[in-house]
Amino acid sequence: MERKPKRRTRERILETSLRLFNDFGEPNVTTTTIADELNISPGNLYYHFRNKDEITNTIFAGFEREIDAALAVPAQRRADVEDIWLFLHVLFELVWRYRFLYRDLNDLLSRNRTLEIHFKQILERKVRTAAGLLEGLAAAGELEAQPAEIEPLATNMVVLATYWLSFEYVRNPRNFAESGVVARGAFQVMSMVAPFLRGASRALFERLAHEYARG
Repeated sequence: MERKPKRRTRERILETSLRLFNDFGEPNVTTTTIADELNISPGNLYYHFRNKDEITNTIFAGFEREIDAALAVPAQRRADVEDIWLFLHVLFELVWRYRFLYRDLNDLLSRNRTLEIHFKQILERKVRTAAGLLEGLAAAGELEAQPAEIEPLATNMVVLATYWLSFEYVRNPRNFAESGVVARGAFQVMSMVAPFLRGASRALFERLAHEYARG
């Protein structure tokens, strides 16, 4: 059998760092901790990354690429309520995969100028994407909201999505696990939109909500 090539040390450092940051929080993980976990010397780690900020920024760049793809609004047709469900689930899956960014957000932004600038841009894109999806529903007659209501609703959706993990963590800090976090977050954000839905979109939301409640 053909043997798979060994992963490069740089990739292993990034994967291990992401896992440790997610499990213990980025402020609580040092480069020494990462090197020990990988059973490599600190000098080997510093050959690939000069410091922890460089590791964090590289992980964040991967997150940014993934979030950019997730924030694409359907271009060939009007968005429907299923697009919002899909958008929210993909968004929350990314939030969970890179959860240290959201749990340690304020601390990270206060120390890292690159993250401060780029995360602000990501939030603005999230609001624009949410507003675009809502505008598509309104144009189709499936969302009853005035133009002046759509942007605040989109902003509220993003606020809830951004700080949902912090809320979940406070609820159960000693047993914080993925189970249900993604689905609950998507459902809570969608519940903010539900009062504005009409017609088939409202019926679909109620069906999906029923399935969520059962699952």
